[in-house]
Amino acid sequence: MTRSTRSSDAVRTDRGDQADIQAVSRVSQILSLFDTATPEVTAAEVAERLGLNRTTAYRYCTSLAAAGLLERTAEGGYVPGALLLQLGAFAIGHRRVVNLAPRHMQALSRATRCSVVLSLWGLTGPVVSRVEENPSAVVVVSVRVGSHLPLDTAQSRIFLAYHADQLSMERLMANLPHEAREELRTDVERVRAVGHCSAMSTPGVVAVAAPVFDEYGICASIAVVGPDNTLSMSDDAPELRVVVDTARELTRELGGHYRPDDLGRQAG
Repeated sequence: MTRSTRSSDAVRTDRGDQADIQAVSRVSQILSLFDTATPEVTAAEVAERLGLNRTTAYRYCTSLAAAGLLERTAEGGYVPGALLLQLGAFAIGHRRVVNLAPRHMQALSRATRCSVVLSLWGLTGPVVSRVEENPSAVVVVSVRVGSHLPLDTAQSRIFLAYHADQLSMERLMANLPHEAREELRTDVERVRAVGHCSAMSTPGVVAVAAPVFDEYGICASIAVVGPDNTLSMSDDAPELRVVVDTARELTRELGGHYRPDDLGRQAG
């Protein structure tokens, strides 16, 4: 390959990158036009407000509608689409649980003398979003915020049991060796039956977890973690009761519905 050929290839690549960046920027500008005063826009209005020609504005609007980010109205305008609304609800739900959780996590940490971990679902598993440590404990077990939890952890099993997209959950488990996959499926079924999960996350460390729901379904998992000589995995462990009660209270504040109410039935 000659030097001139390499140079022309680099120029084309650079131009392609710039075009992609410009396209993303324009999409962002179009979506930012919507607010309480502007619930609907037309392609002509997009062109006028963003300084685009009408053909370009129409092409962007139709492409965004095809992707589900916009929706065409009967009058020929565009409103936020189903995908955009879904992502917005998802983001708001996550922000709400993260904002509401600290008070509950602090009380849970004091009651159990353990560290408390709140996780949200990422692309392929739970991601630790907040950790509340109990400095009065003799041994403090902690988890780094931002950590991606493996599928065999207690909090992962909670999400595998209650995630709305069970087909995706099956695909994730399909990547495991046969024996590990079948064992995990059995554990997930048990989680669905009892509504919580206790597991040895790493040698010598136990996690006791419960799901947190908002009006759209599971939005987080909350767990206490501690040494196995102080934190029991038994179904009648007092720590389990406090974890589940905390998850229920968070669920109530988020407008969700906690089920199954297994511990309540057992107590009755």
